[in-house]
Amino acid sequence: MAGNRTFTMIKPDAVENGHIGAILEQINASGFRIVAMKLTQMSKRDAEQFYAIHKERPFFGELVEFMTRGPIVAAILEKDNAVEDFRTLIGATNPAEAAEGTIRKKYATSIGENAVHGSDSDENALIEGDFHFSGREQF
Repeated sequence: MAGNRTFTMIKPDAVENGHIGAILEQINASGFRIVAMKLTQMSKRDAEQFYAIHKERPFFGELVEFMTRGPIVAAILEKDNAVEDFRTLIGATNPAEAAEGTIRKKYATSIGENAVHGSDSDENALIEGDFHFSGREQF
């Protein structure tokens, strides 16, 4: 169902800071329907595979360490124009540059600890959702 699903993770920083409920409320209030969700923790291997596209980047090790330091909330969201609308809802990667009212403006503390992940394309939304959820976990 390309075009109407996206993938998100509430990252360890936002989980540690108690923002799960507030972030999910903002997602729901923006018209997204949660079709899969779980609290889980990524292993080092999981994080290395999930972020393999960044393997040659200087921040890769720090990213893997950050994403494995605590639990995350993984979710697949559904809405028309899901990827683009969710990217707008979460705001710029750098919370200092994020628009007022966006999730990252409200809950992120830095570029590295930016509270949430959002898929950047319909193709990646499918890949990322399938990485975290089996078909029987998606509704």
